Amino acid sequence: MIKSAAKRFYLILIFILLYAPIVTLIVLSFNSSKTRAKWGGFAGKWYITLFQNQEIMNALYTTLIIALVSALIATIIGTAAAIGVQAMKPKFRTLTLGITNIPMLNADIVTGISLMLLFIAFRFSLGFKTILLAHITFNIPYVILSVLPKLKQTNKNVYEAALDLGASPVYAFFKVVFPDIMPGVFSGFLLAFTMSLDDFVITHFTKGPGVDTLSTKIYSEVRKGIKPEMYALSTIMFLTVLVLLMLVNTAPDKTDVLSSGQIEIKKKHKLSRFIFRKVVPTAIVIVIVAGGFFYGSHNSAAGKSQVIVYNWGEYINPDILTKFEKETGIHVVYEEYETNEIMYPKIQSGAIAYDVVCPSDYMVQRMIENNLLAEIDFDKVPNIKYIDKPYMDQARQYDPENKYSVPYLFGTVGILYNKTMVDEPVDSWGILWDKKYKDSILMQDSVRDTFGVTLKYLGYSLNSTDLDELEEAKKLLIEQKPLVQAYVIDQVRDKMIGNEAALGVIYSGEALYTQLENPNLEYVIPKEGSNLWIDSWVIPKNAEHKENAEKFINFLCRPDIAKMNYDYTTYSIPNSEGRKLIEDKALRDNRITFPEPEDLKNCETFKFLGDENDALYNRLWREVKSR
Repeated sequence: MIKSAAKRFYLILIFILLYAPIVTLIVLSFNSSKTRAKWGGFAGKWYITLFQNQEIMNALYTTLIIALVSALIATIIGTAAAIGVQAMKPKFRTLTLGITNIPMLNADIVTGISLMLLFIAFRFSLGFKTILLAHITFNIPYVILSVLPKLKQTNKNVYEAALDLGASPVYAFFKVVFPDIMPGVFSGFLLAFTMSLDDFVITHFTKGPGVDTLSTKIYSEVRKGIKPEMYALSTIMFLTVLVLLMLVNTAPDKTDVLSSGQIEIKKKHKLSRFIFRKVVPTAIVIVIVAGGFFYGSHNSAAGKSQVIVYNWGEYINPDILTKFEKETGIHVVYEEYETNEIMYPKIQSGAIAYDVVCPSDYMVQRMIENNLLAEIDFDKVPNIKYIDKPYMDQARQYDPENKYSVPYLFGTVGILYNKTMVDEPVDSWGILWDKKYKDSILMQDSVRDTFGVTLKYLGYSLNSTDLDELEEAKKLLIEQKPLVQAYVIDQVRDKMIGNEAALGVIYSGEALYTQLENPNLEYVIPKEGSNLWIDSWVIPKNAEHKENAEKFINFLCRPDIAKMNYDYTTYSIPNSEGRKLIEDKALRDNRITFPEPEDLKNCETFKFLGDENDALYNRLWREVKSR
C-alpha cells in the first residue's frame, strides 16, 4: 500500500515538474495585462495580436522554411554521403566517419563562429541564405549517422541480383535498397528538422539584419521582457504537438486478422509511409510556396531603396517605421540588440553593413575614436533644429564637434522604491546597502551602471579610472551582494510592478511605465548624483545607404514623430516642440521624464575610458559576480 502510494506520489511529482511551467505559460497567454507580475483578467487578445505581429510571424515563417528546406537538402546529401561511406574500404571508412563526427562533437559556438568567418571571408552577405547554408552543414552528419546503420543491414546480394537481371543502378537502388533504408532516411530527416528548429547559437552568428528565427527572436525578447504574444505562440505550438501525438497514438486500424504485435508493426509502417510520402512533402510544398510568396512580396516591397536600422529593443514606436516607409518609399530593415557591448563587435567586424545605429554616449565616443562612424551631412537633416541646444551641448562630451551623432532619447539612472515597503526617506544610494532590505534589492546587471552607482555613493566620478577608487567600489559591491535579490536589466520593471522587491536601480523611462502600472512606486535621483545618459543616432562608416540613413534621422527629429516615440517608449525626448504636443500636462511636466536643472546638478555622462580601463572594469565586475 505504502509502496503504491509512493509510486503515485513520485509520478505526480514528475508530472508537476514537467508540466507546471507549461501550464503557467498557458495561463499567462490569457492574462490581459502585459506584465506577468500582474493579473489583469482573462482575455484572448494576445492570440489575436499574435497573428497581427509581423515580427513574430516573420520569425515563425523563417523558422519553418529553414527547418524544412535544410532538413530536406541535408537528407539528400547525407543519404548520398552515407552510401559513399558504406562503399569505402574499412580504413578509409573509419577515417571519414571520424571527420564526419567532428561537427557533432564540436561546441555549437565554435561551429557558429567558424561558419560566420567563412561567410565573411567569401564576402557572403549574412542573412537568410547564410542561415540556410549553416543549417544544411550541421545537419548532414546527423543524417549520415541515421542512415549508415540501415545500410549495414541491407543485403548486397539482392541489389547485385537486380543488376544481373538487367535493372539500372538507379532503378535497382530505388526499388531494392531505398525501401530498406527508408526508416533511417526518415529518422535522419526528422532529426535534421528538429535540430534546425531548435538551433540558436549557430543561427545567431550567421544571421543578418531583418532575419530572425523563433529562437533568436525569443532570445532578444528575454532580456527586455517577453511579449505576451510569445506565450500565445508557445501555447499553440504545444497544443499542436499534443494533438498530433494523440492522433498518432489513437489512429484506428482496420486489420483484425493479424496478431496484435503484427498489427502494431503494420500501423507503424503505414503511418511512417503516410507521413514520409504524403504529409512531409505536402508540408514542405505549402511552407515553401507560402514562404516564397511572403519573401517575394517582402523583397519587392523593399525594392532597391532601403535603410538598415540597428536599435535597442522596444525603443521605437513600430507605427513610426510604417509611417516612414509610406512617406518616403524607403523600406526599413529593422534589427534589435540588448546592450552596447553586444552591438559594438558587430559594427567593428564590418560583417553587416548597418545604416543607422543607436548607441549610448560613451559608446559613440568609442566608435568615433576607433574610426567606425561617418560624418552626418546636416544639410540633409534640417530637423536637427528641433533638438534642444542643452542636449546638443551635453552631446559634446562624447562627440566634441557634434559631427557624428544626433541625440534621440535621454534619461537618468535612479532608485525605484515601493512606498508600502520602504518607510523612510529615499535620497541616497546608501539605502541599497541597508541590511533590513536584504533579498529585496534589485541591481542592474551592467558593469558601468553598477560601478557608476557605487562610485557616486563613495563621492567619486562614475568615469573614474583610479585603481584604488575602483577597488573600493568593488569591495563595497561584494559587501552588498548578500543583500541583492538579483542582478537584472529590464526585469526590474516587472519585479517592481509585482511587488517582488522594495528597491531597484532603474532607468527613468522604465520608472514612469512602472508607476502607471503600480501607483505605490516612486522614483528618485539620489543626492550624490547619477548618470545622465543620452542615446544618439549614428551612421557607421560602412553604411551602404547613407542618404536614406540621413532621411531616417531627419524624420525622427520631427516634433510629431518625437511625440509618437514618447507615447510608446515613455523615455524622455530632447525635443521641446515635441514635448509641447504631449496633451497630458502631468506627463508633460513630470520630473522623472523631464527633470529640472537642480535634479541633474551632480549627474555625469558616461565616457569611453579606453580599452585597458574597459578590461579593468570587466575584470573587477567578474570578481564581484563570482563571489
